[in-house]
Amino acid sequence: MQQNTENLPRPLEGVTVLDLTTALAGPYATLLLAGLGARVIKVENPKNPDSARTNSPYLGRDGIKVAREHDDDLSLAMLERGRNKEAVTLNMKHPEARAIFFDLVRKADVVVENYSAGVADRLGIGYQACREVNPKIVFTSISGFGANVNPRQNKAMDNIVQAMSGMMMASGNEGEAPVRVGIPFGDLTAPLFATIGTLAAVMQARSSGIGQHVDVSLLGALSALVAAEPFDMQRKLGRPTRSGNFMARLAPFGVFPTSDGYISICAPKDEFVSGLFRAMGREELLKDERFGGRDARVRNHIELHDMVSQWTRTMSTEAAADLLADFDVPNGPVRDPADAMRDPNLLMRGETTKLEHPVYGATEDIVVGGLPIRMSGAFTGFDKAAVTLGASNEAVYRELLGYSQEQFDSLKASGAI
Repeated sequence: MQQNTENLPRPLEGVTVLDLTTALAGPYATLLLAGLGARVIKVENPKNPDSARTNSPYLGRDGIKVAREHDDDLSLAMLERGRNKEAVTLNMKHPEARAIFFDLVRKADVVVENYSAGVADRLGIGYQACREVNPKIVFTSISGFGANVNPRQNKAMDNIVQAMSGMMMASGNEGEAPVRVGIPFGDLTAPLFATIGTLAAVMQARSSGIGQHVDVSLLGALSALVAAEPFDMQRKLGRPTRSGNFMARLAPFGVFPTSDGYISICAPKDEFVSGLFRAMGREELLKDERFGGRDARVRNHIELHDMVSQWTRTMSTEAAADLLADFDVPNGPVRDPADAMRDPNLLMRGETTKLEHPVYGATEDIVVGGLPIRMSGAFTGFDKAAVTLGASNEAVYRELLGYSQEQFDSLKASGAI
């Protein structure tokens, strides 16, 4: 865990978030809010909790396992996404559940849900219902296609969103099959925008006294990023929109083979190209009309990239990186994910962090994402392990809502919580 600096405040201290989300997209948004200091209360059905709780693999007293062997073995997915969150149970199908939920809404600043579009309204817990009990509530919906869109196929998963956004046809080479990106960008992009929108809405609510509905879609968020590159204009100009490991319009720019791996070199500016040619021992190329300016390099990008590839193949990745650094050429080795996450600087800054079991601690060397936001006057990050299903019931229902012990026991006995 990232070291806690107790004398520093947390940016979202005093903000209470009700987390109705499951799987990845929604829980990642609320994880970010928790890492920024909000009190995040994860609300789950006691009989049908977040499916991530049963995602293999599991971590427990015996380390990492494919299947759960002990009652306190916990899913890695939940251990990661549940950090710095409280966890309560509430059966929304129970007759008393809606009144309990609205008691929570009265105490909250934010509700985050990632049901399919329209489901929250059908359950009677959508934005309009919440604003009636708390006009300042910020209600954030993360759906596949948007709250006002109802396509025939209304289930969106990362693979589907990557396909529909054009992302799969942005990678790879012309004429090849679509390329699925290994990182679930669809599921991780929408929560970034949802978090930004939520924070903006909270600021507005504090000044105006009125909350609002924040509506973010997986397809919209990822499509907005894909649209950042002018793919359609490239096609209009007769250039391929799929260029594999190279970007022709910024040549020399791409991933080049070495004797023992690959290295990324990005030299779109004249001064970078000058450094690259000098590192290659080919200063005469600076006067070659084929490579003398950016437009010329774009026109001759295939020849240029082949030339750089032939050179990088003659040395190791480390040797190439050192030599390019000597000439101020932007570069970086292509690293395996496991090695990349253990970069000492990332761990030191809390941008990646060690994952711990709440009871047994770090029984395995597991590195997961941290919070890549550092502040000079506040603590940001994750310093509390995930808790088990319903572990916060007493603290939330008894302390936050003020229910009596008799009420609490009765709700528990009836299956409401």
